[in-house]
Amino acid sequence: MPRPIRCRRIERLPVYRSFSPDDITDAESVLMTIDEFEALRLLDDEGLTQEACASRMNIARTTVTAIYDSARRKVADALVHGKRLLITGGSCEFQPVELHQIIMEKGNNTMRIAVTYENGEIFQHFGHSEQFKLYDTEDGRITGEQVVDTNGSGHGALAGFLQAAKVDALICGGIGMGAQMALADAGIRLYAGVQGSADEAAKALAAGTLEYDPDAHCDHHGHHHDGDCRHDQCTDHRCHGN
Repeated sequence: MPRPIRCRRIERLPVYRSFSPDDITDAESVLMTIDEFEALRLLDDEGLTQEACASRMNIARTTVTAIYDSARRKVADALVHGKRLLITGGSCEFQPVELHQIIMEKGNNTMRIAVTYENGEIFQHFGHSEQFKLYDTEDGRITGEQVVDTNGSGHGALAGFLQAAKVDALICGGIGMGAQMALADAGIRLYAGVQGSADEAAKALAAGTLEYDPDAHCDHHGHHHDGDCRHDQCTDHRCHGN
């Protein structure tokens, strides 16, 4: 029987989740996992030894070698053959995001909804959100509300912020593919393409009547990488063993 996979500790999540060649619109995709990205970041960007990298990721040095080799092969495949590189998923555990404010306590049977928020309305650019409004719901009704500041948690940290705030679902306007992948990795359900009153949208979602656009995107920053409105964070589903 194979040994369970040990979760790899991730200190920094990728800000940019997708890289595509300029002149190919329907490029085949190569999927790189978050832990492969982290090994590349620590070894090639920070210049750590494999031993130091293994310590930071809480895995064996031989495991670092294996995932690093896999990551480099995927980068080479994307560069040489003109493929799209996507970064998501993997057996990972993440450094907790520190919240510099008190978040209302969440009940055991509560669904927590977050809405990108500005002056009572749904803010339309997820990656630039300066506030979220949190709604706790039970049995189809809202039981608690709180406006929270993101404290500058832009780019790669917003999904981590939501995860630390114990959010189950997000309502927003435009959102990039990188952020969508990050929210999916974090186990946060996404309801995008929504406009208007934040309160009314939250009530509609609690009641199961919210209309949204699963194909809504925020593409005003270009299509060659997933920056700004295309952000992230993740979680894992297989965190046991060695």
